[in-house]
Amino acid sequence: MTDIVVGIDLGTGGVRAIAVDLQGKIIAQATRSYPLLTPQPGWTEQNASDWVEASLDALFDVAQQLDGHRAIALGLSGQMHGMVPLNREGKAIRAAILWNDQRTDKAVAEIEATIPRQESIQRTGNPAISGFQLPKLLWLRSEEPQAYAQLWQILLPKDYLGYVLTGEPLTEPSDASGVGCLKLENRQWDTDILDALNINPALFPPVIESTAIAGRLRSEIAARVGLPVGLPVVAGGGDNAAAAIGLGISSSNLNRGSLSIGTSGVIFAPCVGVARRRHRPVPDPEGRVHLFCHVDGGYHLLGVTLAAGGSLRWYRDTFAPHMSYTELMEIAERSQPGAGGVLFLPHLSGERSPHLDPNTRGAFVNLSLAHTQADITRAVLEGVAFSLREAMEVISAIAPVHQLLATGGGARSHIWLQILSDVLQTELIAPKAEEGAAYGAAILAMVGVGVYPNLETALQILPKDSHVVQPQANPLYEAGFKRYKLLYDTLKAVR
Repeated sequence: MTDIVVGIDLGTGGVRAIAVDLQGKIIAQATRSYPLLTPQPGWTEQNASDWVEASLDALFDVAQQLDGHRAIALGLSGQMHGMVPLNREGKAIRAAILWNDQRTDKAVAEIEATIPRQESIQRTGNPAISGFQLPKLLWLRSEEPQAYAQLWQILLPKDYLGYVLTGEPLTEPSDASGVGCLKLENRQWDTDILDALNINPALFPPVIESTAIAGRLRSEIAARVGLPVGLPVVAGGGDNAAAAIGLGISSSNLNRGSLSIGTSGVIFAPCVGVARRRHRPVPDPEGRVHLFCHVDGGYHLLGVTLAAGGSLRWYRDTFAPHMSYTELMEIAERSQPGAGGVLFLPHLSGERSPHLDPNTRGAFVNLSLAHTQADITRAVLEGVAFSLREAMEVISAIAPVHQLLATGGGARSHIWLQILSDVLQTELIAPKAEEGAAYGAAILAMVGVGVYPNLETALQILPKDSHVVQPQANPLYEAGFKRYKLLYDTLKAVR
């Protein structure tokens, strides 16, 4: 029997499970989807029971493909910031509130009235942010007090799945640092913040290392999915950190980060290595980009555009529903850099970096009768690139990176990659194989059960082939970016 590890990533659109041999080759994989619930404008929820059923089905499918292979560990990853409230029977009290939910304005204001923004940034690496888990907990206390009164534990999405698999409620630093009350210096819950907000710290699970074994597969779950009883389940990481490990991005190489163009756009930049842990991690003083723990014991900065690929999907669904993304990219190539002067603001879901503004909205401006669909499509691509550059400028002042590994659906477009490289003025590397957060979770599982002594050794098994996109200087982009920044300020003033 050949040993393999299993990685699972609980995403927003669905779950992916993979089996990976100890040399890094994927042996089996399966995916399942589940619905996104939007009961009110600005609200996003999912039923935790849907996650469980889809995950168990995906694990079962993977197990059926393991002829001649033996699973020795399972690693977890998943969407960050969501809140799964559990009662004392371990049952979800209500639907989980997700990372892109925007209902918590009043809760954010309550937190900032109690803990000054600068203090929060210095303690946790971030200000209070509407999408984080902590404001969701205050919202529950204020708006659904009967549910709050039943609370025994609140868990992040992947940690809830881990709880179902093992019976152990635990978390790890990379995901926990996106809750809003993890003290970055010691990677434990900040009881001073929780006490000030009159929240019982016992509502939060213990924090263990990302490569630690969180528990073992329960017998009834093992029977359902066809994996061994007592299989070690490794704590894993939040989706961005796990995906970074799957790309080989760690705190030992501070010159290389990643750029993901999925529904959201994310710039990931390692900023403090393990060997430097004695140094205090440095957040942006204004909290315009996130500072989170990395799964390797270091830290990383994260800049987020909420609607990156989401903007392109909205544009296609609204204005070109019969076109494929490939056709849209071909159309965009007919327009020149600068999109004929058309500007697009991609704030269709509010915005994270650097504005931290859930109420900002998108816009097309400078349209004329002379503009074509090519100009407008290209303006969407350029607008997302300008939004990411705003975040990149904040990151670069703290943790300069010279290369970004480009991933996600948007990275499959050569025109969008070139636009991003030119606007960011950064070399982009498109890996020929991109396996995502589930793959990173599998790597973490290998370290967790001792297949490799540490992450740096484990990362040597990753494939090295890639396509490099070099930035080209273009004054039209520089002028467009200046106009783009003025556009946000102008629209904010008239809102």
